[in-house]
Amino acid sequence: MNAREAAMNPVWIIDDDRSIRWVFEKALEREGIAHRSFAAAQEALDRLPVEVPQVVVSDVRMPGVTGLEFMRQLRHRLPSTPVIIMTAYSDLESAVAAFQGGAFEYLPKPFDVDHAVELVRRAMAESRRQVEAPPADAEAPEILGQAPSMQEVFRAIGRLAHSHATVLITGESGTGKELVARALHRHSPRAERAFIAINTAAIPKDLLESELFGHERGAFTGAQSMRRGRFEQAEGGTLFLDEIGDMPPDLQTRLLRVLSDGQFYRVGGHTPLAANVRVIAATHQDLDSRVKQRLFREDLYHRLNVIRLRLPALRERREDIAMLVRHFLAKSARELGVEGKRLTDAAIQFLAAQDWPGNVRQLENICHWLTVMAPGQVVDVKDLPPEARGETTARAAEEGDWRRMLEREVADRLGRGESGIAKPLTRDFEAVLIAQALRHTGGRRIEAAGLLGIGRNTLTRKVHELKIDAKD
Repeated sequence: MNAREAAMNPVWIIDDDRSIRWVFEKALEREGIAHRSFAAAQEALDRLPVEVPQVVVSDVRMPGVTGLEFMRQLRHRLPSTPVIIMTAYSDLESAVAAFQGGAFEYLPKPFDVDHAVELVRRAMAESRRQVEAPPADAEAPEILGQAPSMQEVFRAIGRLAHSHATVLITGESGTGKELVARALHRHSPRAERAFIAINTAAIPKDLLESELFGHERGAFTGAQSMRRGRFEQAEGGTLFLDEIGDMPPDLQTRLLRVLSDGQFYRVGGHTPLAANVRVIAATHQDLDSRVKQRLFREDLYHRLNVIRLRLPALRERREDIAMLVRHFLAKSARELGVEGKRLTDAAIQFLAAQDWPGNVRQLENICHWLTVMAPGQVVDVKDLPPEARGETTARAAEEGDWRRMLEREVADRLGRGESGIAKPLTRDFEAVLIAQALRHTGGRRIEAAGLLGIGRNTLTRKVHELKIDAKD
């Protein structure tokens, strides 16, 4: 028996089926894991005053006290002890009840013994860790980041604290542009007034003008009463215009007039209204390029681009990922009223190596998924969702989501205006098939032709036509 494991509290096995207890006893004994068996949950409860288990493996349906009731009482006394619930009734209701009760994992019978032992070892590892509940800070930090690029953002926010200047925030989707806009507002002289945000790309063009500037009664069909727009709602405060690069040209003209003159008209109105508003705009697009393409007004661009603040992509600040993960896991746990999860060092390192096309928003979504779906309180690499493990991209690149890759290639060629693309793509496809088959068979053409399901003469002809190196 491993000395370290022998010194640990035992693993408790609770099942009224003697054969199940025997299987577990032999498996744990073989692994050198201290254990104790009980034929009834009440026996285990009676033992609690004199002995504390490190891990519990319990059947769910037993005479007297059920496994779920035992888990409820155990969590009241020892909330951090992992419990693995096993049952022959592999139904959704049992699984949901087990996880809602706080089970570490759900093990349906019949089970693979090696898999069961692996679960026990994972539960033991979690039990050994001193998992501290995330502190419920009264006031969480607005934006997190220790990377130099984020420190530069913080310095910029500080320098702009007493400014009324228009700010243009750029950065990829999901980098936290609205968070920065809110921080700029909160630390400005306008902090006591309203912060109004509007995503200009999310509102239909026909409604956007009314959303921004409001409308008078009868200005258009359905306008049964006067409505104040976002500029009026933000009076004295800050108006955040997200995705400004998608604003329609005619509204760009109206916005430019407001920024230039400091006043505007409601739709259908004739009385000018003062616009005492600080405008903060944001976009994930390259506005310089859109100006050159005449998709965005150059004069409006210069009006907005008084001070530009670029937010780094998450892949540019990988050293912040561990901090962000802890923050988002704690946030999700508070919102859901559950215990906070913790990632192993290996899982953190794995996440830090990813590209994060969705940036911080994507990372937050994954942390929320882990809080709900990951087994146990400590999350390892294999517990991450498939998209976080990079399985989709890796599979496409290495094993075979070749259809998706082919779709992208076809779309790219058609987008470039190419025609007659079927013949060259078919040639490339055949060349890859034959070259790989020959490489697999060491150049033996008869064997390669058999594997491909074509005749040897056909393969030989294709080798010459496609100029395939038969030595490959």
